[in-house]
Amino acid sequence: MTEPTGTLPHQLTGTTALVTGGSRGIGAAIARHLAREGADVAFTYVSAASATRAAGVVADIEAAGRRGLAIQADAADPRAVTTAVDRTAAAFGRLDILVNNAGIAPMGPVEDVTPEELDRALAVHVRAAFLAVQATLRHLPEGGRVINIGSNLTERAHFPGLALYTMTKSALTGLTRALARELGPRGVTVNIVHPGSTDTDMNPAAAPEAESERALTALGRYLEPDDIAATVAHLAGPGGRGITGAAITVDAGANA
Repeated sequence: MTEPTGTLPHQLTGTTALVTGGSRGIGAAIARHLAREGADVAFTYVSAASATRAAGVVADIEAAGRRGLAIQADAADPRAVTTAVDRTAAAFGRLDILVNNAGIAPMGPVEDVTPEELDRALAVHVRAAFLAVQATLRHLPEGGRVINIGSNLTERAHFPGLALYTMTKSALTGLTRALARELGPRGVTVNIVHPGSTDTDMNPAAAPEAESERALTALGRYLEPDDIAATVAHLAGPGGRGITGAAITVDAGANA
């Protein structure tokens, strides 16, 4: 990937990105932000029920003057994950940035977790990210970027009932560090961003239970999805070229 020089307003011009789980919430904000920075952006969405939202994100990407592509792919399906990578590279002619964002939020007492729930959480959070990186390496040029989306709950479990979610998201930190070392000689950076409480439909700031999460933060507020997206865009751009193997927490100070 050729690094733009200077302080260009569109620092990702000429690049392409794939964001998994990009039809809503943090993933949609990342897709839009990367497009505003000049990247062509493909993203995955899990089911036909999300097709309308996915079409809206594509429209936003195109309104920014970039090409957008929505790909229906369940992160729990290994073939769907690798196919999404190859479709992105085929459609755009290259693939420079992979953002592993697709996730679920399994919560509850550890004794209530079923084998099926365990398998799906591992598939979506861990196996999908591994397979996406593996497939992306067929296309990723020198200077490419891999950015994983974890959770600040991997550093501190603030509430009970987080064992499955925290365990599977924590695996991404280990993957990130190992890949950073392995892919460094190829000029590829690998980092993980750990969001805290962010105002999305999965964790709305207006929900009654949100006050307990808000109270944990140093800033006394929820984050907006674009707060996470801005950090991802920095790592994807020229400013991120010297950052690799890093875990960056964006959580309004909840883990301070």
